[in-house]
Amino acid sequence: MNTPPSPSGADRTDGSSVQIGALVPLTRPGWVEAGQHLLAGLELAVSEVNDAGGIVGSPLELVVRDTAADPQRAAAAVDELARLGVAALAGEYHSVVARAAAAKADALGLPFLCSSAVLDALTEQPTEWVARLAPAQSHGWQIYADFLLGAGYSRIAVAAEPSVYWASGARILRDYLAPRGGTVIELDMSELAPTAVCDELVDHRATALLLLVGHPEPAVSIVKSVRGDQRLAEIMIGAPAGQPEFAGWATLLGDDSTAIPFLRYLPERLSPLGERVETALRERLGEAPSFVAFEGYDTIAVLADVLRSHGADRARIAEFWPRVAVEGTRGQIQFSRTPGISVWQWAWTPVQVVDRDPAEPDRFRVLHAG
Repeated sequence: MNTPPSPSGADRTDGSSVQIGALVPLTRPGWVEAGQHLLAGLELAVSEVNDAGGIVGSPLELVVRDTAADPQRAAAAVDELARLGVAALAGEYHSVVARAAAAKADALGLPFLCSSAVLDALTEQPTEWVARLAPAQSHGWQIYADFLLGAGYSRIAVAAEPSVYWASGARILRDYLAPRGGTVIELDMSELAPTAVCDELVDHRATALLLLVGHPEPAVSIVKSVRGDQRLAEIMIGAPAGQPEFAGWATLLGDDSTAIPFLRYLPERLSPLGERVETALRERLGEAPSFVAFEGYDTIAVLADVLRSHGADRARIAEFWPRVAVEGTRGQIQFSRTPGISVWQWAWTPVQVVDRDPAEPDRFRVLHAG
C-alpha cells in the first residue's frame, strides 16, 4: 500500500486520546434526525469503550464535524481532520456526501469506515482505505424490487429528484424489474409539483409510487397529495430509502405516514448485545432507536477492535479491514471484496422491508426479508 505523506495518528507517547473523526449531518438541508441517531450510536459506543479502559489505556475521542448534506463541506472536514491527526474517519449518512468524503480519505490515506451510505460506487476506483457497514444500494434495492413483485406491483412510478443517488436507485429498479415483467415510469420532480404527480399516476395506470425524493420535502407533500386523491385510493406508496423510519415522519403525516414500505437494516431478532444497546440508545435518544443508530454503534465497535489490535497507525488500520471479525449489534461483521463494489464491504447486514402499522403507527410490520 502506498501511504501518502500525512500525520499517521500513531505518534502518541504522552497518553493523549486516540481520536476518530465523525462525519454527521446535524443541520439542514441534511437529514438531521438521521444524523442525531447516527451520532447517538457513535457516542454510546465510544463511552462504552472508555468505560472498559479505552484503547490500550488511552481514551477514545470523537471529533465531530457537521456535514449538513454538503459534499464540499464534508471534503473540507476530512482535510481538517486528517491534519488534526485522527486515526480514522467514521460515519456519514448521505450517499453523495459520503462519496466526497471517501474520495478525499482515499487521496489522503486516511481510513474511513462509512456507517450508513449505500451508493455502490462510493469511490471511483477500488480503494484499500475505505470500508462500509451499510449494504450497497444494488443489494438492498433489489430486495425491495423482489418485495414489489411478490406483492403484485408491476407498474411502478418513481417520483425522482435529480441526484446521483436517486438516479442510481431508479436504474437498479428498472434493470431488475424489466426482465421480470415490471415497468418503471420515471416522474421528474424537478419539473412536477407534488399535486401534478396524481394526474401522472392516473395517466400511466401506475399501481405503485416510490418516493425517490428528499425528506421532509417534497416527500411529505407528495404523500398528502396522493393520499388525498380518491382516484388513487388503491395505489401503494413506497420509500425504499427509508424516510418513514424516523419519528418525524409520523409527526408530519399522522395517519398518512403508515403502510409505506421502506428498507431497514435490522435482523428479525436482535442478539443479547443488540438488545442491550437498544435499551441504552433508547435512553440516550428518548425514543426508539432507528437502524441508523445501530450502524453508528457498530462502526465504533469495529474501529475500537482494530485500534486495540494494531494501534492508531493509519496504514495498519487499512491493512486490517479484510481480517476484521467483530460481533456487532446485528451480526458478525466481516469485510470482503464484493463484485461491483469499490470499497471493503460487509456482505451483508440483514435487510428488511417494513412499514408503519396503520392500526398502531409507532409499530413496524416486517413485510419481507432479504
